[in-house]
Amino acid sequence: MSQTLADSIYKTLHEALQQRIPQQRLITDETRRLAYGTDASFYRLIPKIVAQADDLEDVLFIIQTCGELNVPFTFRAAGTSLSGQAVSDSVLITLTDNWRNHTILEGGKKIRLQPGVIGADANRYLAPFDRKIGPDPASINSCKIGGIAANNASGMCCGTAQNTYKTVESMKIVFHDGTLLDTADSRSVAQFKQSHQHLIKGIQSLCDDVNANGELKSRIAHKYRLKNTTGYALNALIDFTDTIDVLTHLMVGSEGTLGFIAEITYHTVIEHPNKASTLLVFNDIETASNAVTALSKTPVSSVEMMDGRALRSVADKPGMPDFLPSLTLEHCALLVECRAADQETLDQQCATILSSIAQYNVPHQVAFTSDAHTVATLWGIRKGMFPAVGAVREAGTTVIIEDVAFPIERLASGVRELQALFTQYDYHEAIIFGHALEGNLHFVFTQGFDSTEEVQRYGQFMDDVAQLVAVKYGGSLKAEHGTGRNMAPYVELEWGTDAYSLMQRIKTLFDPKGLLNPGVIINDDPHSHLKHLKPMPKADDLVDRCIECGFCEAVCPSRTLSLSPRQRIVIYRELSRLEREGNTDRHKELQKAFDYLGVDTCAATGLCADRCPVAINTGDLIKKVRTEKYKRFTPIATWTADHFSAVTAMTRFSLSTNKIMQKTLGEKALGSAINGLRKLTKGKTPIWHESFPVANSAQVAPSAVAKEKKVVYFPSCSSRNMSNEVTSDDKRSLTEVTLSLLERAGYQVITPNALKSLCCGMPYDSKGMNSIAKNKSEELQAALWHVSQHGKVPVLMDTSPCTKLSKETFSQTMNIMEPAGFIMEHLIDELDIKPLDETVMLHITCSSKRMGLAETLLKATKACAKEVIVPEHIECCGFAGDKGFFTPELNESALSPLKAQIPDGCTRGFSNSRTCEIGLTHHSGIPYRNILYLLDEASTPTN
Repeated sequence: MSQTLADSIYKTLHEALQQRIPQQRLITDETRRLAYGTDASFYRLIPKIVAQADDLEDVLFIIQTCGELNVPFTFRAAGTSLSGQAVSDSVLITLTDNWRNHTILEGGKKIRLQPGVIGADANRYLAPFDRKIGPDPASINSCKIGGIAANNASGMCCGTAQNTYKTVESMKIVFHDGTLLDTADSRSVAQFKQSHQHLIKGIQSLCDDVNANGELKSRIAHKYRLKNTTGYALNALIDFTDTIDVLTHLMVGSEGTLGFIAEITYHTVIEHPNKASTLLVFNDIETASNAVTALSKTPVSSVEMMDGRALRSVADKPGMPDFLPSLTLEHCALLVECRAADQETLDQQCATILSSIAQYNVPHQVAFTSDAHTVATLWGIRKGMFPAVGAVREAGTTVIIEDVAFPIERLASGVRELQALFTQYDYHEAIIFGHALEGNLHFVFTQGFDSTEEVQRYGQFMDDVAQLVAVKYGGSLKAEHGTGRNMAPYVELEWGTDAYSLMQRIKTLFDPKGLLNPGVIINDDPHSHLKHLKPMPKADDLVDRCIECGFCEAVCPSRTLSLSPRQRIVIYRELSRLEREGNTDRHKELQKAFDYLGVDTCAATGLCADRCPVAINTGDLIKKVRTEKYKRFTPIATWTADHFSAVTAMTRFSLSTNKIMQKTLGEKALGSAINGLRKLTKGKTPIWHESFPVANSAQVAPSAVAKEKKVVYFPSCSSRNMSNEVTSDDKRSLTEVTLSLLERAGYQVITPNALKSLCCGMPYDSKGMNSIAKNKSEELQAALWHVSQHGKVPVLMDTSPCTKLSKETFSQTMNIMEPAGFIMEHLIDELDIKPLDETVMLHITCSSKRMGLAETLLKATKACAKEVIVPEHIECCGFAGDKGFFTPELNESALSPLKAQIPDGCTRGFSNSRTCEIGLTHHSGIPYRNILYLLDEASTPTN
């Protein structure tokens, strides 16, 4: 629709929005509009303006302003939806992190949530009450409540009984005209009924018309015996009599086309503590489907079906059951989970479940188990199927996951006919898996859109799928992923003309100007699902497998400052396309923007790889880009590596000078001088603040006396050179504390020769200077291999990132540990530890998380302090080596939620990385130290 609006309208809108929304939250540059406009679907629309709303008043203002100028707008939560419902070529409204509030009600039986809360966070808040929200989509670690409610998302265990439609209690809703309704507030409801009589009467008319049409009413009830998110929630018209209840439930699954859900209160569901899973393999889909019918009458919580192709796609993955590679394409598996309040009940339920299918031949199985590792392996089979297809697809194609539901009694024949369509249209890689209890199946296939023939193939295939599922089997074309643009042309086919007419009336009632997310759910263009298809050009082997799902975004430290990993890949792909097409002017412009947004502000932590379904580390791509960017500095970097001892000596001299000048000139004058120089050099010199460290003048010397217990201590170059800030109460450096602690625990400390010249290579690795980093790593490895007696003596590195890099790059086997791991394995039993009676903050570094040591660091800290707080929404501090000095806005952005979470009376925090602690100290207002300081204070030698 926006294509019919003149650019002048958007200019007028932009000017009007600036009356309330600051410029930095109105995105109009081409680069970020492209990046921020991308979602997980295979559609591409580039918004004219991205408006970031910071609070409810912002939303009201944006909606009202757009309404006055007749400009369409679309809401976006996390952008993980798959059907094209969160893209716009007009105004895209996104939410800042200020939309993450929650309130626990009635002892956890209810929870009130803002739309920016991530689903997994909601469950984390409810965990102490043994409760959770009902919806459990696969994207729950990334998707947000606004999207969960607006799409009526469900998942593996949710079924139709625990989705948002069934568990919503109340909402705050913003309508097309900027009116706010709180359905839980009787005064708000009364005012709304008075001010919006036309809407209330229209809803009542819809209910009356449906209830007067027996055939239509029966059809609606029949359709919702299955999962169904195709079109609007017509069941609201027959399930409720109160118009506000009807309105509330029509909002569920409306995909931003009827209004904005500003807040939602859920009835929560029980999260049973005892769980068990089993994998059952059947000889064919028919037997498996019959087993599903039997299982549906037992106390199962979920039954996941996987066809033979799906099983084969993961058969060669590590840790899979031994029998998996021997299965044929005819085999079909069911992954069954059972949950109970206690172990005895769980055991009884498992026995009941197995008894119900005793008549069926099960040639292979993994018996019911509660073993965490085995359960994780079993569910890893199911969760690994989508990325398995994505990992082997041809570069330039995308992965499409469709979402249908068949009547359970016809599930087997539906699967057979669906498989036949795969063969007919040459989708030989396609697999089927899904939530069998509801007949809800996902099928995954790869598709290119770079030719007319490929688009036609997809269009014809979807036409046949629609006929098969909706017409022949009376199923749902969208069971849980939402209609979006993808299924909008087929809504009338599935529902019939009379039901579709109801949906059109609903849309007109709520959105008389047609401005709310036009083209989604209701769309008159029968070919709209084949338009605005997203290009996926080949860019680099490191990221070509990316499907732009957005799972990575929640853990990225730069996501609110510049770009997320998904968005970096979007821009990098566009750069590759422009280069191939010879569009040098636009390429140059985009490259300039990407240098800062994509390259300079990337922390390259690799946390994105842990969330990515296909394990893409966008940081690896950025370091590869930096290789070219920093190539001209290679001679200088080589010199520093070859003269590392001299370079670190100069660093200590500079830090000593800082101490003298800070005491002589004072913080304010020194800061003005150094930061003024930074402005003159356009950021080429480091920023200065009061948390800047002073030099570490202490010598790191090995123990003078041989002892039975030995440890190799390798202090990082940061801890060797940096002590604490000038204002620190504790003047001891980390190296002094570590040596003292090891001595107290009875260890002989061994240090490598030529310590001052050694480095793990991290400063060079982070800038893509791979060969220099490799040389420094190999130099360190040789030194440690020698002094550790070829790996016999454990090695303590006092900084987590150095530990991680060394463990990844060393070819010789050594027991290399960072502080928390060393504490728990070697010191916890060697010292008498009395937890300090105080509350301390704990920052879990991204390197600790990537090494699987988050829980270890937490346990070590809890052993030393009575209360430990790990602040939420901080996955990485963003200091990233020297970026805290040269790109300080990254550190500031990543730690923006920190200070508000420090309780009164908490005066210090701890971590395991010296550079991270500089930024943490600066942005928290309390000193952060290595956890070894805490252990030193809380411990005494054992008797």
